[in-house]
Amino acid sequence: MNEPSMQSTENRLTKVNRMLVTQSRPADEKSPYFDLVSKYNLQIDFRPFIQIQGESFKDFRRQKINILAHTAIIFTSRNAIDHFFRICQEGRVEVPADMKYFCISEQTANYLQKYIVIRKRKIFNGTKTASELFDLIKKHKNEKFLFPCSNIRRNDIPEFMDTSGLHFTEAVMYDTVPTDLSDLDIQSYDIIAFFSPSGVSSLLSNFPNFNQNGTRMAAFGPTTAKAIKEAGLTLDIEAPLPNAPSMTGALDLYLKKANNQ
Repeated sequence: MNEPSMQSTENRLTKVNRMLVTQSRPADEKSPYFDLVSKYNLQIDFRPFIQIQGESFKDFRRQKINILAHTAIIFTSRNAIDHFFRICQEGRVEVPADMKYFCISEQTANYLQKYIVIRKRKIFNGTKTASELFDLIKKHKNEKFLFPCSNIRRNDIPEFMDTSGLHFTEAVMYDTVPTDLSDLDIQSYDIIAFFSPSGVSSLLSNFPNFNQNGTRMAAFGPTTAKAIKEAGLTLDIEAPLPNAPSMTGALDLYLKKANNQ
């Protein structure tokens, strides 16, 4: 499907009264979203479009993965850590003290203390990106890596491990599934803000007859933007932008035009 022209997007620039953010409500009342509420006299609803469900140990066993045959674990999220140790507990697997852990960020690495005594373990972490993690992994190329992940995940880590010829096992331990949104009046929103392709899939799963009409779509990140376009929807707001690195920043720029502020 062809991308909408700039002119057609401009024609959709009408006043915004109601917005749906496809994430949980921020715990911090000082969140920039609440600044938008007061600044533009909006109603903003928060609703996660996806949820995490753990794989049962029975289903995990069907993957025929021996956790103890590995010497290193790659963690990219707290969900991965939670479900890895849950599966170990359910399977009565005692993770050896010399297991190495490679974490996507320091925050993820620190979360390990929920399950292990960090100071006694070998833990390596990047700061945010997978490429930093790759540099660490290259220095330990003789390890046998296990990658606990969701049924929906990015391809960068598996592709790197494969092209680098490293010993690597992908272990699906939890699923990313659509939330039940049947109680939502989805057509009542002027803007819906998405943060992942899974969120877009959830919209289409819950509302197969969804008609966009004047509803503006906002996307954070290129993969989310691509998912909106591939679904045949018009993308009106995209973040990050050079002058708006956050979703709230991009929304603010749009609202200034749409609500004539």
